[in-house]
Parts: sequence; structure tokens; C-alpha cells
Amino acid sequence: MDQNHNAPQEHEIEWTQTAQRSLKQIVQHIARDKPIAAENFRRRIFQIVGLLKRSPYLGHIVPEFRDPARRELLHGNYRIVYRLRPRLKKIQILVIWHGKRLLRLP
Repeated sequence: MDQNHNAPQEHEIEWTQTAQRSLKQIVQHIARDKPIAAENFRRRIFQIVGLLKRSPYLGHIVPEFRDPARRELLHGNYRIVYRLRPRLKKIQILVIWHGKRLLRLP
């Protein structure tokens, strides 16, 4: 008998171009003064996003949009904004955004 038949199915993580670009810009900005901190930040973002594979509802609904499919996780001053697509078992990372800036999504 298959031992994993009751295990939760993992969601696929998909990074949008906007999310990839925003993470790259943040890491480059941090790296100007603190290259090791920049790499640690990048690594931690990927670790946090990885948690969504098994726990897609881990983040809370983005207050600006009140859409249950648009959620966010926080890491320091940054918001990891994602779209949950449960029927497709997919999570789209939309953007990494500084918390003090007004959130705009593409």
C-alpha cells in the first residue's frame, strides 16, 4: 500500500517576471553595502516561498485587495505577494515589495 496516499499534494511555484525582477533589484540594492546579507536575504526568500508548496494558505489576504486568492507573507520589511490557484495546484509569486511603499500589482 502506498504510504503517501494521504500526504497533501504539493503546489507548483511559479515566479512571474515581475517577481523575479523585484527580487533581483532588492538583492542588488542590499549587496552594494552588504553582499553577504544580500545572499542571505535571497536564500531566505526562497525558503519562505518553498513553504507554500505544502501550506499554500500560510500567508494572509492582501488587505489592499481583499481578494482571497491574493495573499502575502512577510519577511522583515518586505512583502512576498502571491496568487493562489488551488484548482490548478499552483502558486504564482507576483512581487517582492517593500512594506513602506504603496503596493501596486501588474
